[in-house]
Amino acid sequence: MVKLNDRIEAELDNVQEVLNRLPSIERFSSIRDLELAGVATLLHNFYNGIENVIKQIMSSRRASIPQGQSWHRDLLDLVLKHKIITKTAWGSLKQFLGFRHFFSHAYSFHLEPERMKPLVKTAPELFDSIKRSIQKFLN
Repeated sequence: MVKLNDRIEAELDNVQEVLNRLPSIERFSSIRDLELAGVATLLHNFYNGIENVIKQIMSSRRASIPQGQSWHRDLLDLVLKHKIITKTAWGSLKQFLGFRHFFSHAYSFHLEPERMKPLVKTAPELFDSIKRSIQKFLN
């Protein structure tokens, strides 16, 4: 069976690859509609990858994964409660969660670059913070 650290490392590598594919902030300002939909998919993938890591950690700790309509939000609250992530990272992840919800239920022509730009800008720094917190928690 694959060890928890190996599964988490593989997931974090996937999230890093998502970040590598995001456009720079300078390039983001000039992307077209179809490219914007691609960036939205990458932002969605970014959040889902982080969430997958969190679920693996919580499962390994035999903590129940929240259920029901608000399980995504409840999962974030749970990792904050268990001090797996910082309050600052939690606040940033909530913004990504909000975007994830929007993306899952909206049409791509409703995407607004101005609302996505802060997510594109903050994703790499947020990922570094979360990665450090997760590695510290696992050690």
